[in-house]
Amino acid sequence: MTTVHDGPEGTVACSKGAPEVILGACTRQLLAYGETPLDQASRECILESARRLAADALRVLAVADKPSADVEGAEHGMTFLGLIGMIDPPRPEAQAAIATCGFAGIKVVMITGDHPLTAQAVARELGLLKQGRVVSGSELENMNDAEFDREVDNIEVYARVSPAHKLRVVTAFQKSGHVVAMTGDGVNDAPALKKADIGIAMGITGTDVTREAAAMTLVDDNFASIVAAVEEGRVVFGNIKKYLMYLLSSNIGEIGLMVGASLAGMPLPLTAVQILYINLATDGLPALALAVDPPEPGLMSRRPRSPRSGIFTRSVVMLMIIGGLWSAIVNLGLFVWELQSGRTLEHAMTMTFVSLVLIQFFKAYNFRSDRVSVFNHPFRNRWLNVAIVWEIVLLVFIVYAPFLQKPFQTFSLSLVDWCIVIAAALTISPILEIAKWFERRGWFGKLD
Repeated sequence: MTTVHDGPEGTVACSKGAPEVILGACTRQLLAYGETPLDQASRECILESARRLAADALRVLAVADKPSADVEGAEHGMTFLGLIGMIDPPRPEAQAAIATCGFAGIKVVMITGDHPLTAQAVARELGLLKQGRVVSGSELENMNDAEFDREVDNIEVYARVSPAHKLRVVTAFQKSGHVVAMTGDGVNDAPALKKADIGIAMGITGTDVTREAAAMTLVDDNFASIVAAVEEGRVVFGNIKKYLMYLLSSNIGEIGLMVGASLAGMPLPLTAVQILYINLATDGLPALALAVDPPEPGLMSRRPRSPRSGIFTRSVVMLMIIGGLWSAIVNLGLFVWELQSGRTLEHAMTMTFVSLVLIQFFKAYNFRSDRVSVFNHPFRNRWLNVAIVWEIVLLVFIVYAPFLQKPFQTFSLSLVDWCIVIAAALTISPILEIAKWFERRGWFGKLD
C-alpha cells in the first residue's frame, strides 16, 4: 500500500508491503550514515533478513518512502527504510480445534498473504502442516488446471496468494468433490467466500462486503467456534434421526399389531382411545426428549457423512423395520396367548396395551444411538428419564384408577401379569442390540 502525504518540505510517498515487492520499487536504501544505492548484494541481504524473521513465525513488512512524489510515480525510485517483524500468535484453542478437525475428517488448509516461511512456521506450530506441501502464489500460477487439480489434496498451506488464487483453490476443491467452507475478513476474500459452499465472514474484523458475500458470520472471529458449530450440527442431525427412528419404528409396530390381528380374523387388540393415547402421550414425550439427547461418544471422530445421503440410510431403515416388526410380533403373540389361556378380551387387551407401551419405552433408550450399545451410559438423557417415569405413573393410573378404567377399557393387572408383560417388552433390547452389532459390521450397508 502506498500513500502520498503533504509535509513541510513538500509531498512524500510512504509505502509498505511484502519485502520482495517493496524492494522491486526501490533504487536506494537508508543506512545509519545516510542514503546509498541499493545494489543486488544489499537486496539479497535484506531478503535473507526477511526470511529469517519469517522463519520465526513473524509477519514481515518492508517500508519505503520517496520525497517530492506524485501519485503516478510514487512507486518508482523509492528509498528502502527497513523491515518490520510482527507477531500474530495463534489463539491457544486453535491447535486443539485443528486436531479435532483431523479426527472428524475435516481437512484444514491455510491460505494467507504472508511469506511462505511465516505461513510454514505458523502451520507447524498449529499442527496443520504434516505431510503436505507449502505452495506460494507464484508457484500456483505456474500450475495448469489439470496439474493443480491433481495436487490440491496434497497442499496444506498457500502463501503470498492473491484473491484470484483463493478463488482457484476453492474451485479446485469443489471439483474434487469436497464440501468447502472458506473464512475471510477482507474485501479481497469476498469472491472466494461467495464461491465456497459455506462462506464464513469474520464478525469483528470483517468488512461489510465480506459479510454480505458470506453465508454466515463468526461473531468472535475464533476458528474454534467453527469446529464447535460443526459438532453442534452433528448433534442436531443425530437427534433428528433418533427422533424419527423412534417415532416411525413405533408406528410400524402399532400398524403391524393391528393389521396382523385383522388379517388373522381376531378381535382388535387395542381400542381407539388406547391407540390415541399411545400416539399422543407415550410416543410424544420420549420423542421430544430424544430431540435434546446429549452428544454420542466419539461424535467428532466420525468421518463426515455424504451430502447426498439423507437421514434414512439403509442401516437406519433396517433398524426401524426390525424394531417395529419385533414389537408387532411380540405384542400380537402375547395377545393370542392371552386369549388362548382363557383370559377375557378386556384382560388380554390391557396386557397388550401395557406391553406395547413398555416396549416403546425400552425402544426409546435403544434408539438413543443407531450404532452405540444401549448399555453405554443408558440414563445420560435426564429428560428422557423424566419422560419415562412420568409416562409409567400415567400408565399405572390408567390400569388401576376406576375412573380411567372405563374410558380406556383397562383391567387391573396382577403381579404375575406385570412380570409377563415386562419380560415380553424387554425382548426388544437384545433384538436391537443384535441388529446394531450386525450394522457395525456392515451387514446393512456402510454406516453414514
